[in-house]
Amino acid sequence: MLLLYSMKRKKHSLYWQCQLVGWTAASLYWSFSGMLSGGFNFSLALVHLVSDVILYIGITHLYRLFVLRNQWQQLALKPLLKRLFPAIIVLAAAYTVVTLTKIYLIRFYLVPGFSQDVYDFINANTLGVAMAGVRLMSIWMLAYHGYHYALREMRLIQENGQLQLALKDAQLQNLSAQLNPHFLFNALNTIKSMVIGQPASARRGIDLLSEILRTSLYEDEHQETTIHAELALTLDYLELEQLRMEDRLQYEVVMDDGLRELSIPRLSLITMVENAVKHGIALNKQGGHLIISGILQENGYGITVSHPGKLGAGNGIGLKNLKERLEILYKNKAVFSISEQQGIVTASLFIPL
Repeated sequence: MLLLYSMKRKKHSLYWQCQLVGWTAASLYWSFSGMLSGGFNFSLALVHLVSDVILYIGITHLYRLFVLRNQWQQLALKPLLKRLFPAIIVLAAAYTVVTLTKIYLIRFYLVPGFSQDVYDFINANTLGVAMAGVRLMSIWMLAYHGYHYALREMRLIQENGQLQLALKDAQLQNLSAQLNPHFLFNALNTIKSMVIGQPASARRGIDLLSEILRTSLYEDEHQETTIHAELALTLDYLELEQLRMEDRLQYEVVMDDGLRELSIPRLSLITMVENAVKHGIALNKQGGHLIISGILQENGYGITVSHPGKLGAGNGIGLKNLKERLEILYKNKAVFSISEQQGIVTASLFIPL
């Protein structure tokens, strides 16, 4: 929290430094141009400098507040550009009005003998000031939005890198769970015991084990998959565990039909189920009944895995990895929780649409 606050302060400080330096440099350039053209007055130049910095920072800062309020920073490039062209015209118009008013008032009150009619002054200077306004506001908006667009791209690259690492970690954790010597030896011994008496079941066990290992090792690196594909992998895992645990492991799936083609983070459901089997049902001598349910809601969908057990029995690090991936993928809009009520442990996952 302290680091985030420090970063925000540094970002705001950089913004104000750029505003101050940028408009001061622009005003000094205008003063230098006036000095070369003759008739330079240092006092008037100082007044113009101070008023330029205050007024133009005010105009552009009001625009910044408008951008932040309407979340233009989150827009893609094409819709952003559609908004920038009208915004340039509005800012240039504001610049023109403010600049003409400022110059006229300064000359009227501070320049001896100034008597030009206000309408004549406006007619003589509006076009030049307006063109300068379009040019200056275009440069300012290009710098402002270009900077934030570059920051967003760098943040996306960083987040994608974090997601790739998290997915790799999830794959390793899932593979580790499947290749755990206890699990692997039990699975192979179960298959071995069925080779002679139940050859069909033995072949099925080999198929299940190879499919789980193939998916863990060679599946592509997409962050998401369909619920249908994730459920198929999970059912392979449960069927293989059921060959070993027999009647101690019972399971059922209750899922809305509309869910199956929706996206879900890869290895998320199997992580929840593996945690339920390892830390719940496998620790119970009588085993237990595991229920996978999915409900389509108005703004998303919920997946739950319920089983008998105790919440304090332990949670695998796969769940921690899952939470980290959800935070990155869905910007804290997805919710994962695990709770116990009357001897039933329920892991719940909500994914926004």
